[in-house]
Amino acid sequence: MESKDNFQETTFRDRPSTFGKDGKRVWLFPKMPKGNLYNIRRIIAWTLLTFFYLAPFLKINGDPLIFLNFLQRKFVLFGTTFYPQDFHLLVLAIITLVVFIVLFTVIYGRIFCGWVCPQTVFLEFLYRPIEYLIDGNAEKQKELAEQEADAIKILKRILKHGIFLLISFFTILTFISYVTGTEKLGEIMDGWPLQRSGLLMGALVFTGIHYFVFAWFREQVCTIVCPYGRLQGVMLDVNTILVAYDYKRGEPRRNAENRRSEHGDCINCYSCVAVCPTGIDIRNGTQLECINCTACIDACNSVMKKVKKPNGLIRFASEKSISEGKSIKFNARVIAYSSVLIALLIVMTYLFTVRGDVETSVNRSPGTMFQEYGADKYSNLYNLQMVNKTNSTVSIELKLLSPEGEILLMGDPLKVEKGEVAKRNLLIVLKKENVKSSNSHLEIGIFENGKMIDKITTTFVGPNELDEKQ
Repeated sequence: MESKDNFQETTFRDRPSTFGKDGKRVWLFPKMPKGNLYNIRRIIAWTLLTFFYLAPFLKINGDPLIFLNFLQRKFVLFGTTFYPQDFHLLVLAIITLVVFIVLFTVIYGRIFCGWVCPQTVFLEFLYRPIEYLIDGNAEKQKELAEQEADAIKILKRILKHGIFLLISFFTILTFISYVTGTEKLGEIMDGWPLQRSGLLMGALVFTGIHYFVFAWFREQVCTIVCPYGRLQGVMLDVNTILVAYDYKRGEPRRNAENRRSEHGDCINCYSCVAVCPTGIDIRNGTQLECINCTACIDACNSVMKKVKKPNGLIRFASEKSISEGKSIKFNARVIAYSSVLIALLIVMTYLFTVRGDVETSVNRSPGTMFQEYGADKYSNLYNLQMVNKTNSTVSIELKLLSPEGEILLMGDPLKVEKGEVAKRNLLIVLKKENVKSSNSHLEIGIFENGKMIDKITTTFVGPNELDEKQ
């Protein structure tokens, strides 16, 4: 008859860890991790949560720290405003992000999932701590789930899920404030629930979705829904650095009483399984459900300390380093990929840094031709469009750099408020002797406070007879 351990070792890949043999959901009660890595993760998570909830209220030059106004197509990131004219930067940023994720995963595995992914941060460092506080540790949570409903259980369920709903509602309002701004959100909420009930219902629907994900669906987002987890199978290889069990050191496994030297260091205590938020046994190797959260590393290190064995039975390692019994080395491949990652970040930083504060376009008015402007000059009519991407008002002056001529602006002077798109008509006037062909090249300087901040080009239409003379 096959033993329980052998059965698990041969069938663990038949189904996700959160499904039983009957196909029903297996509810997980992970033990709260403790250890150095968990403490670092907690600091990172609390920093991210604090930033998320405070960012809409923090302002630079009158604008929120992060503002994603999709309706007006205005995006503010850390004091810099982006408009539809910056769409090419968005495309480059998305391409860079995709390449970055692929290369980073190939080298370092799914560290993103376990350390900074919003799903993990919210679940493991906001919702689960509340659950531990109200329902108790993993053993008490399991006992509470299995016992008959009584006054204490009902009270705990109402308290826990009531807090979950409040957190979900506040979180959705924070998401909305990223799009509308905190002031506009206050106006939207004014009069709830009697007024603007449609917007309230929308907020409540998303609150319900958020609550459902973190109160019930939980780790199944990572194991069933998230495409990144599915993609890791094609991005990881034997050189990828990930959370791994050193089977050469740990096998064959022994129990706490069996300390014979011919056995490995693993005492089969299942501490690594008890703390896993996705319910897997890391000793079975790299699995789809593993999010590299390092909870099993902390748990195993604490056990190794008790049995007076070296730490690192479970650690960051590659399959190749374990099979060959060597420590991780930053070989040429890792250095090359890391260099590409750094280069991508530098390029994107440079592109965002050199992005112009004022974007100007000057195009000839459609359907117009040249006009004689006095006895010795020609003129062309142009449409000017100027976008002020700064957080202050700018006064702009246009000067013709080449060839010699003048620019006559129609309407008010070019004083553009922050975020405003100014449109004007203008005439460019050239002496006839400077018009050498029917299509001449012009260079126009954009000046602010006497300093040239940009240079643009356009064309000037002259008589066709000039081409015939040439």
